[in-house]
Amino acid sequence: MLLVLSEEHKEHLSFLPQVDAAVVGEFGRIALEFLRRGASPKVYEGAARKLCVPVEMVQHGVEGLMFLMTESSKHMISEVDFLDSVLVLGFSEELNQMLLQLYLQHHSQIRSILSHLPSSMPAYHNLEWRLDVQLARRSVRQQLIPMLTMRVHLTRSDGHSDYNSRILQTDPSTLLHLISTLEAALAAMKTSHARRILRNIK
Repeated sequence: MLLVLSEEHKEHLSFLPQVDAAVVGEFGRIALEFLRRGASPKVYEGAARKLCVPVEMVQHGVEGLMFLMTESSKHMISEVDFLDSVLVLGFSEELNQMLLQLYLQHHSQIRSILSHLPSSMPAYHNLEWRLDVQLARRSVRQQLIPMLTMRVHLTRSDGHSDYNSRILQTDPSTLLHLISTLEAALAAMKTSHARRILRNIK
């Protein structure tokens, strides 16, 4: 899949071509520290003094880089998808390759950090299912109506043991149609046509 960057994120990342390769690497290190320990105004101020730029510009550059790395790591995108995603930024090939190396070096570590961060989003825990078949009714003696009932157990992803569940019910033909539609959508996202469209989304 390709990442779709907002205009705000593009603007934040536009600072990167103005600095040396070593500075981009340092921004990557600061972004990782940001994930581990939170933002540090003193770090931003120190970097801004060295580069002779406003503190906000450094902060936005680091935050933009952190967003790019965390979203890429979260979705485990491939090298090709990463390069296609940053192509819309208009960076040089050298800078794109540098960002790719930052992603490849740190994506496992970033995923580990993200897994320990609190989140309000529910996470999958378990699935129970049952197939019911109605063979007859009072008015119709012979019939065959299958129905699939599923109970999805969800848990909070912030480490708490609170559980809740959702009941879903569908007939097999609708479920098969849903599966085939989702598989077709995933396959379409991998085509070169879809990549060109996503690269030009504003």
